[in-house]
Order: sequence, then C-alpha cells, then structure tokens
Amino acid sequence: MAKTNPGRFFEDYTVGQILTHAVPRTVSGGERALYHALYPARHALYSSDAFAQSCGLPQSPIDDLAAFHVVFGKTVPDISLNAVANLGYAEGRWLKPVYPGDTLRSESEVIGLKQNSNGKTGVVWVRTRGLNQRGETVMEYVRWVMVRKANLDAPAPETVVPDLAKVVPADQLVIPEGLDFSNYDFALAGEPHRWGDYEIGEKIDHVDGVTIEEAEHMIATRLWQNTAKVHFDLTFRPDGRLIYGGHVISMARALSFNGLANAQMIVGLNGGAHANPCFAGDTVKAWTEVLDKAETSAPGVGAVRLRLVATKGDVQFGLRTDESKYKPDVLLDLDYWALMPL
Repeated sequence: MAKTNPGRFFEDYTVGQILTHAVPRTVSGGERALYHALYPARHALYSSDAFAQSCGLPQSPIDDLAAFHVVFGKTVPDISLNAVANLGYAEGRWLKPVYPGDTLRSESEVIGLKQNSNGKTGVVWVRTRGLNQRGETVMEYVRWVMVRKANLDAPAPETVVPDLAKVVPADQLVIPEGLDFSNYDFALAGEPHRWGDYEIGEKIDHVDGVTIEEAEHMIATRLWQNTAKVHFDLTFRPDGRLIYGGHVISMARALSFNGLANAQMIVGLNGGAHANPCFAGDTVKAWTEVLDKAETSAPGVGAVRLRLVATKGDVQFGLRTDESKYKPDVLLDLDYWALMPL
C-alpha cells in the first residue's frame, strides 16, 4: 500500500463531505514578527499591546490576515494541493480575535461542485471554519477552487452551485468583546482620518508599491504551511511558479495603510477574486473604493466596507474591459468590512 498522499482530485469530492484538516498550530509572537517582516504591516492594534489595551482588548491580537493564512494553510493538502487556481471568496467573518498562545485548526464542508466543459478540471466550493483550542470558531469563509481531474473518464458529478450572499450584512459582523475606540489615539495610529471622513464612492490611491520577490513568497507560503504545488514546483504550470494569492492580499492590505491607517480590524469578507496570476518580479500597487458604511453597537466603533484592488504597475481606477473581463493588470479584487473609530 502506498504511504504517500497525492492529494484529492476533482472526482474525489462529494457535496456534504466533511474534511478535518491535519496539523493544529499554536501561534505566537513569532508569527507576528515574521508577518511584519514579510509585509509593510503597520496597523497599531496589531503592533502594540499597550495600544490594543487602550482600545479595550486584553493584548494585541495576531494580525487578522495572519490568522486567516494559518487557517487557510491547513486546508491546502485536502482542497487545493492539485488546484489550478484559487478563484474566489465569500461569506467570510472573523468571529474572535486570535491571541499568541491560541492553537488553530481547520475543518471544511464541500458545498458545491461543477465540472468544467473541458472535462479536465472542475470547481469545488468549500465552507471552512477555523477553530481554537476551546472549540470556538474564530473565523469562517467560503472559497472556490479549480481542481484537476486525475481520471478524465470519471463521470461528472451533479452540478451544485451554492447560492452565496453578495455581502455580509453589517448587523451580522461580530465586534470583538470589549472593543472601545472612545479614547482612540490617532497620533499613535498614524493618521487623523476617522469614519466620518470617508465618503461612499471615494477612491484612494495608496501610492506605494512593492516588487514581489521569489524568496519572500517562498518563506511566506511555507510559513502558512501551504503545500499547493503551483506555489513550489516550477514544472507544474507552463507559465511558472504562481504567487500565493494570500501573499497578494496581505501585501495590498499592508499598502492600504497609507490612507486607511485607522481601518484597524478586518471583520468581514464579502467577496474576492484573484483576477490575474501574479509572478515574481511583478510590482504590486493598490487602491481602495469606499463601498458602504455602518455604525456598530461598540462604543466609538464604525464599520466601513472597502473594495481593495491590487494591480501590477501603475494604479488606474478601473477594473474591467469593455467586455466586462478584468483588465490584465488587475491582480486582486477584494471586498471586505473593517472597523474604524467614529
């Protein structure tokens, strides 16, 4: 009997299947230090215990996207080891902060399947939950992945495409217990702009750019224990080694500090698409559009819905061609909710 695991292929999935992902991981300040070394992440709530405590939290949490990457990385051997590409996200919510010392594990349910017309690949939809050592769900999200078939003669499954919400309603966002921005220190946070200063429809050019390096991407992908072949094996794709989409997400989010320094915590993921592949040598820049705003029940805390767009090359405020396809310079289109002082 073979002892090695080739990973799941499209024909190995069934709707309703529950996948318990291996290797729980206890996170520490090391994850934060490496995350801040890989990305120009500067949001104060994730950088300073004292700042977090002044905002009502017991200490500084692990960066929201760092926690996401840990949860996501657990799922890769079971979901996307043989993926062609990760296609999108929906219905994501951060439910509890993750603190140093927490142990995270992941589980997923297959909620949709659709074989592609070429008969060689198919799309798999999963709903993933990240849980801590107490069995509490710290985050949940849906993603869909294009996966290869191993047996091209395997019959196509019944097509099931899940009906996913386009937006997480503001009243379903979970505000961390105790969070209070009443005495928020704007000087220490880095910018004076508060919730009321942003207008729906406003677009912000985040100005800065970062050229993606092969070595940094490899460190990041290994850090999150992401084993997808497309990120490591140069022979797996004819166009080269694909940069992990989460690496682009974190880079764009970090770049967005310039103009959104007070969008402190990500609490909802409405949708997202990796519009075009990213490769080493591409220079990532970012811009944001303010899509919506909402008040919350937490003192001094507002929610702002943002569209974060990562591009390669110079920023242009546009997403699609006249044929409604993403422009070739658009790498990421991410729609999320963040918490900001009123």
